[in-house]
Amino acid sequence: MDIYLFRDLSRLHKTGNFSQAADLSNLSQSAFSRRIRSLESWIGVTLVDRSRQPVRLTAAGLQMLEAGQQALDRIEQERSQILEAQSLPDKYVVTFGAQHSIGWRFYPAWLQDFEESFGPILSRLRADDLPNCMRDLKNGDVDFVIAYESRHIRYNGQEAGAARSRSDDADTLTIGYDSLIPVSKPQSGGTPLFSFSADKIEMPFLRFGEDAPIARHLEPLFKAEGLGDRLRIVYENSMAGALRIRARDGMGVAWLPRSLVAPDMKAGILVQTGAPDWEVPLEIRLFRHRPHSNRVTRTIWSFLEKRQSRDLTVDA
Repeated sequence: MDIYLFRDLSRLHKTGNFSQAADLSNLSQSAFSRRIRSLESWIGVTLVDRSRQPVRLTAAGLQMLEAGQQALDRIEQERSQILEAQSLPDKYVVTFGAQHSIGWRFYPAWLQDFEESFGPILSRLRADDLPNCMRDLKNGDVDFVIAYESRHIRYNGQEAGAARSRSDDADTLTIGYDSLIPVSKPQSGGTPLFSFSADKIEMPFLRFGEDAPIARHLEPLFKAEGLGDRLRIVYENSMAGALRIRARDGMGVAWLPRSLVAPDMKAGILVQTGAPDWEVPLEIRLFRHRPHSNRVTRTIWSFLEKRQSRDLTVDA
């Protein structure tokens, strides 16, 4: 599959017109149309609603466009870093593993802030499910893992206060904060399309898959507030980005990372719903496996430890 087909899809999304998008791609309209159809054929669903003018991407089209653009950006970043590493063979490429929902928005902003203080580093991100990230950390395939923790749930899925499965070789420190908030598409007046009123009406629920570790952070809230009986599952996905697309389409309510939906809330595409105390605070923590550390990663860890200690002193 030609990954640059996603650039064609992006041009079509921006222009809403096959002819204009073809011109931007320096292709004939027929050739451009064939490229879009080949992408649809590869994915197996319709990505473009051609029944209206200007044309619009379907929900699947928007989801794949966002995923494709991220993939293209990642490929270009990796290419640049590989070329830089080749020209500077003594430079070590630091590999971060992260949950998908962290990789979308938090990680790029955190890395930029980190490099502004620490200095530039060669790095790459491997976004994956959390169990895979922790396995890769233990095996030495990644240098660090970035993951969510909450007051109730730790990275190994156990309740706070229980014995953790971390070995003596595992270290962790806090590098940021986030929260899971219930969001809904707004009505024309700006109020939530799905509002939890006193009449106990069931809400259509966009749920993280049962195997998604991020879903475990919501379980104590749902139990305490009796929300299990008020939420009717209409869609399930382990990817926060997929739930976000469905929430923006008005399919239901989803608890999503505030960092992920902040741009949508600012633009009025999504609004917070439910009670204010239904927000679930999260810590964003960095993990390392000490036996696989090296001079570069030890220097990074020492820097972050000192910054965390300094931040705690200021907060106190």
